[in-house]
Amino acid sequence: MARTKNSTQSKRRSGNPAKAAAPQRTKRKATASDWIGGARLRTLTLGVVPVVMGTTVAFVDSRTSDFGAFLAKDGHVVIAVLALLVALFLQIGVNYSNDYSDGVRGTDEFRVGPARLTGAGLAKPRTVLTVALTFFGLAAVAGIVIVVLTQLWWLLLVGAAAIVAAWFYTGGKKPYGYNALGEVFVFVFFGLVAVLGTQFILIGSVTLSGWAAAIAAGFFACAVLMVNNIRDIDEDRLAGKRTLAVVVGRPVARVLYGLFLMLPYVVLLWFVLLYFRTGFTYFSLLLALPALAIGVSSRKPRELITALQLSSFASLVFGVVLGITLATAP
Repeated sequence: MARTKNSTQSKRRSGNPAKAAAPQRTKRKATASDWIGGARLRTLTLGVVPVVMGTTVAFVDSRTSDFGAFLAKDGHVVIAVLALLVALFLQIGVNYSNDYSDGVRGTDEFRVGPARLTGAGLAKPRTVLTVALTFFGLAAVAGIVIVVLTQLWWLLLVGAAAIVAAWFYTGGKKPYGYNALGEVFVFVFFGLVAVLGTQFILIGSVTLSGWAAAIAAGFFACAVLMVNNIRDIDEDRLAGKRTLAVVVGRPVARVLYGLFLMLPYVVLLWFVLLYFRTGFTYFSLLLALPALAIGVSSRKPRELITALQLSSFASLVFGVVLGITLATAP
């Protein structure tokens, strides 16, 4: 009966954050290490990979013979760096936003992983929210500079949509992350929008290689989110957080995780057929396969954290090696 009671109370807390019960407080305040942990650095590869991919596919489809010359042309290096900053600032912002929203809703009351800033009472909710909004603001500033440099004013709408999507992942009255749509949005924004957006601002068009890279990056993002949600499936169910993993159940969620993690390597065949040396990217399977083995078999949270880290690093190695091999393609 206690479990049912807790579940009911948690669901009541899952409404408007402003009306949520305050989380339990600890006696200590957040340290620099806690704030760095709140940024969830191991997830930042999801911002780096699509920009690297978008930049390198822009290069190969620009028909420029030298990657250095491509970056130097028309300020491409500045635009690419700004795109990277947008992606990283958005990722950090959404991580702090999730910390705030889950904390004030009471969702983190049930989690067994590292303590969150808001949920554990390490920092005031308003402070965490302010930090999240600051990073969203920094992403907006970098994005506006890109718009000014490229004169693509319609990109302001894309940037606004990205920030709104970042906030409503766990924020607002009806967050889509609580309704099994998290994977859809990370696929769109950390795959399609990030890769194709980067390619477009550099060469003014999107190509089949761009779509292939975008799909690969999107599936990696889905894999990282899915294994994270598999780890938290029991706690999320208690808290009334209906992630896709909660909705489909652990066995199906494990299958989906495996598909998300392996599908980028199927997409990679497109590049191998065009540029044989991109086959070296398959060496990232040395990280992806252990992650797959752990993710589909383990129930222990610590082991699933390892699977998350390996998945994240596999996506980084995939993106970097693919980028290098494309940048040096004959």
